Amino acid sequence: MAKNEPAPTCLACGRTLMPTQGRGRPRLYCNATCRSAARRNRDRTSRQTAPNVNAELTVAARHDTLDEVQGTAGATRSQGQGGAERGPSELTGGEAPLAAIASARRLLAVAEAALQQAVDRARAAGHSWREIGDVLETSRQAAFQRFGRPVDPRTGAPVSREVPPGMADKAVTIFGDMAAGRWERARQDFGEVMRSRVSADRLADGWVRTIGMIGSFERMGEALAYPVEGGTIVDIPLYFEAGERTGRVSLDDDAKVVGLFIRPASA
Repeated sequence: MAKNEPAPTCLACGRTLMPTQGRGRPRLYCNATCRSAARRNRDRTSRQTAPNVNAELTVAARHDTLDEVQGTAGATRSQGQGGAERGPSELTGGEAPLAAIASARRLLAVAEAALQQAVDRARAAGHSWREIGDVLETSRQAAFQRFGRPVDPRTGAPVSREVPPGMADKAVTIFGDMAAGRWERARQDFGEVMRSRVSADRLADGWVRTIGMIGSFERMGEALAYPVEGGTIVDIPLYFEAGERTGRVSLDDDAKVVGLFIRPASA
């Protein structure tokens, strides 16, 4: 009797793969998203094992600062260089609820400062934004927008990157409505010109064309908002069954949508 072979599984996520039809190499991944994730993991592993490459962006010494904020200076680290491996409940679980919120906020501020310092050190050591983005599991553009320190060449002053609150959330809501087929709801914050040019049917047609090219929608990544003259642009990674795209929403100073695009994924 023939021996039953186990069904092949995706090397990235572990899900069972559909049988390959016809001749050709056997499938290794579910889709392009899993293939890209596997490539990023390989790149990250090779950098971490290479000599003279510090792929860990969090400065180990900064964990002491986190302990001091929580009032536990001198706590023993459980995993050497990895720093204190304590969960959220261990950091704030013993406090009253409102006090825990205040402590968690302070911890977040310290962690953000530590991460900014670590990125600055990585840049000073010659690491590229692509390398930093891979460690942070984001694109090089998103890493730069969050941690870069651009300077106006005319004045030498830092370039302001502050955006009005809620812009990123508004863009995420729009693409969430589109993914759920709520076309009219997705248009509710469109400016007058956008509403006249982009009907609910046109919005649906664009989304369906994208699905026709790269499969069903799966999820969104972290939104990135940055200021431009006259408003704000928000970029959102969009992950489909067989590919990736970047959703872009342009908003004016009144938080009205003046542009909506589905573009090739950012490098």
